[in-house]
Amino acid sequence: MSARIFKPTKTAMQSGRANTKNWRLEFRADTARHPDPLMGWTSLADTQSQVRLDFDTREEAVAYAEKHGIDAQVFEPRERKMKLRAYADNFAYNRVL
Repeated sequence: MSARIFKPTKTAMQSGRANTKNWRLEFRADTARHPDPLMGWTSLADTQSQVRLDFDTREEAVAYAEKHGIDAQVFEPRERKMKLRAYADNFAYNRVL
């Protein structure tokens, strides 16, 4: 059973950074997806791939994985580069288009 530990990014549907503070442990699917014979939907026989666990810190997530014998790979988050601008910069005389 393998998993990945990461810090989730913000979704495209939100402008704020909600739900991006915690670390998440997600299990990886060990088997391939297969189509359901009746409806044709793709599904997995492994229900572990549906489990997501959130932790306050990276160390808590790693400790949980080690305690339960889960082979986890940690992905460090990329730092966000912010360009601070004022609204008045939109109307500046020397504005580059």
